[in-house]
Amino acid sequence: MSDAILRPRRSVLYMPGANERALEKAKSLPADALILDLEDAVAPDAKADARKRVAAAAASGEYGYREVTIRVNGPGTAWHADDLRAAAEAGPDAVVVPKVDSADTVREVERALEAAGAPDRTAIWAMVETPRAMLDARAVAAASERLTVLVMGTNDLAKELHAEHVPGRAPLLTGLSLALLAARDTGKAILDGVYNEVKNAEGFEAECVQGRQFGFDGKTLIHPSQVEPCNRAFAPSADQIAHARKVIDAFDEATREGRGVVTVDGRMIENLHVEDARRILAVAEAIAGR
Repeated sequence: MSDAILRPRRSVLYMPGANERALEKAKSLPADALILDLEDAVAPDAKADARKRVAAAAASGEYGYREVTIRVNGPGTAWHADDLRAAAEAGPDAVVVPKVDSADTVREVERALEAAGAPDRTAIWAMVETPRAMLDARAVAAASERLTVLVMGTNDLAKELHAEHVPGRAPLLTGLSLALLAARDTGKAILDGVYNEVKNAEGFEAECVQGRQFGFDGKTLIHPSQVEPCNRAFAPSADQIAHARKVIDAFDEATREGRGVVTVDGRMIENLHVEDARRILAVAEAIAGR
């Protein structure tokens, strides 16, 4: 299993880059990862100051175990090139790039980061949020080894589709599935999009469960109150961990005894079940390591 998949990214919280108090507060939040945002959360006349503040925060080393990323302004904007240069110099864990809808865009970002001296450890997270991105998701995901994560931009995707935001997200399921297929085929991690109704705890939990059942590695968040329920939803449960251990033990015992048929709790066990059990335990161990 690749490190990109194994690293816990249950909760990935957007933090406004222009808000110094928010950047400070993020140091104490239990999010697995942070996206220090220079795009939607920052007004045009505040972009330059926010860029300096975010670069300093990302380079500070004060965020502990949290994966720290910078979301730059998108390709084609007046701020994109300066954002990439500043991010490269700061050396965050990743640079989050919005509106990525082609492999060429990924390669252009990669070249710009390398030209600006970005360290090898600084990955690219590509936001896929348009119909074209959904249709070309595999090419985007496979465009670079530096690209490690796909991030669903579900608000923009809904806008582009002229779709409504409804419980269960039926209008978006095709796009979510295409991006998931691309991520899994190329060995990249993938994050579900945000949930907009901050005060609707029940709806948020339902969408977290849906995302986990689909196979997402975690979810992007817009408010600190969403972090802890998201962490719970995307972590293996005690029952899942116990069952995974039982599956592995039963399979190992059958292998030692030369038995070709293995059953656990009345269900036939095959290699694929054992591989999934090992994945569950690896994820649980990675989370416990925090």
